[in-house]
Amino acid sequence: MSVRRLAAEQPESFDFTPELEAVAQKLIAKYPEGRQASAVVPLLWETQKAAGGWLPEPAIRAVAERLGMANIRVLEVATFYTMFNLEPVGKYFVQLCGTTPCMLRGAEAIRHVCERKIGHERHVSADGTFSWLEVECLGACTNAPMVQINDDYYEDLTPENFEKLLDDLAAGRPVKVGPQNTRQGSEPEGGARVLTDPALYAFKSKVPGFADAPATETPDLLAAGLPRAAAESPVDPTAALSAAQEKAADGADTREKREAVAAEATKPSGAGE
Repeated sequence: MSVRRLAAEQPESFDFTPELEAVAQKLIAKYPEGRQASAVVPLLWETQKAAGGWLPEPAIRAVAERLGMANIRVLEVATFYTMFNLEPVGKYFVQLCGTTPCMLRGAEAIRHVCERKIGHERHVSADGTFSWLEVECLGACTNAPMVQINDDYYEDLTPENFEKLLDDLAAGRPVKVGPQNTRQGSEPEGGARVLTDPALYAFKSKVPGFADAPATETPDLLAAGLPRAAAESPVDPTAALSAAQEKAADGADTREKREAVAAEATKPSGAGE
């Protein structure tokens, strides 16, 4: 784990705004009396947003005072979690994933765009619009390379579409969150290519031994409004089919076989001889 330190330059003070105080009261109210320290992570997060995207040292002390905690305890939390920024960031904070899948898919070229358009790492652009930082895996490997900008993911990047993305953000133009190509989520480009035949999802079967029984369609238990468990369903054709097949094979179903084994095991020694 990298060493995380507070920024060298700090503001003299930090005060809770009425809006931040209202948020603090709601967060603290979620926990029992005397357990207000449990709100430290969400309150630090809200404080970071109120402070312009980072946590100055006076803000950390203000959170400690509000929660009745020692300053060092809140500082330990703020320096442990990388979601908390300990130095100023731009209006748009770009976190570039540099882990192996993204690196193999072109993250180095995205890094060059950051260096050319914004400046060196941890540098806030002159107009305060951008800053960037290389981070560890952000969990969108299928859509590599990608970046997180503030709270949103931007995926399937190329140097060209990433540069346009930065230009659009700087100009205040609307941007597309997520994949920057035709992909939807993490499915293949152009849409799903396999298992698209509706007939695959309409399984019909006859129950052996019941010649007059109509074919039954296995219900999709994940469909809205349908039962989620066999106990909730008056008919379970799949289970009925399995039990009927097993009994037809050897004349006894699973329960009957278990009862026969149990009876044999509990029979007194020498009985029946």
